[in-house]
Amino acid sequence: MTGTIEVKKGKLSRDDLMSLEEYDRVRPEFRKKAMAHKKNRIVKVGPNATIHFEDALTMQYQVQEMLRAERIFKAEEINEELEVYNPLIPDGSNWKATFMFEWEDPKVRLEWLKKLVGAEDRIYVQVGDHEPVFAIANEDLDRSTPDKTSSVHYLRFELTPEMIADVKKGAPVKVGVAHPQYDHEVEVPENVRASLAGDLD
Repeated sequence: MTGTIEVKKGKLSRDDLMSLEEYDRVRPEFRKKAMAHKKNRIVKVGPNATIHFEDALTMQYQVQEMLRAERIFKAEEINEELEVYNPLIPDGSNWKATFMFEWEDPKVRLEWLKKLVGAEDRIYVQVGDHEPVFAIANEDLDRSTPDKTSSVHYLRFELTPEMIADVKKGAPVKVGVAHPQYDHEVEVPENVRASLAGDLD
């Protein structure tokens, strides 16, 4: 395994990962870099929700931390982790994200999640004056029930070629939730917008 910690595009392979020993050696530096990178990928949407846009580096950090925590070093087990996390890396025509509803009090959180049934399908991005693009949510498994939504959702936003071109030209990007109980929209800060533009081919 190589020791690279460069930001790459595309899916991860075992060659992109470090051995447990190597990761232990460079972890402070790698973690610092990953945390700085993540700051350009996170947007607060209203008072109780956050969207984390994922890419190869955020997923590499997630995988390396998982391997370290579980002491995973066998090839087949590493491949299993990659199969879990690679789908969250954008493909060049989309953005992928982890979306979290956040209330500290578990009882309050549960009451809100009951009110927010179906909210995951009402999360959207909007590029400039284009129509909003609503998320394709939780493709790996359904995280909600008819009685309540989950606090965490995994999202994919598919963009048209025209939207991609406009993002690269500097068009503003908004993120929102259009749900009767949680209706919030925010313009993505420029540092995040610029990072997201790098996800697109």
